[in-house]
Amino acid sequence: MKTRSTLPLHEAWVIFFFLGVVMLNYPFLHIFNKDLLIFGIPLILVYLLVGWPLSILVVYFFSVYLGKEPPEIEESSTSESPPEEKQ
Repeated sequence: MKTRSTLPLHEAWVIFFFLGVVMLNYPFLHIFNKDLLIFGIPLILVYLLVGWPLSILVVYFFSVYLGKEPPEIEESSTSESPPEEKQ
């Protein structure tokens, strides 16, 4: 049975954690902390209300993708020679 090679899970979850920390850290919050209203809602609030669920969706799709089992590749136990070419 052959399995697909994937990024180690531990490293992927650490990457997601740090992306979430960066998203909620000073530089990004400062970028979106403007006196701009989108449909009457401050930009910082739109950023948080869209960015937070979006990050949750990314983690959800990643975990669903990892939950799928890779297709099994059956290997025949008998060794067959390739078909001979006719000339």
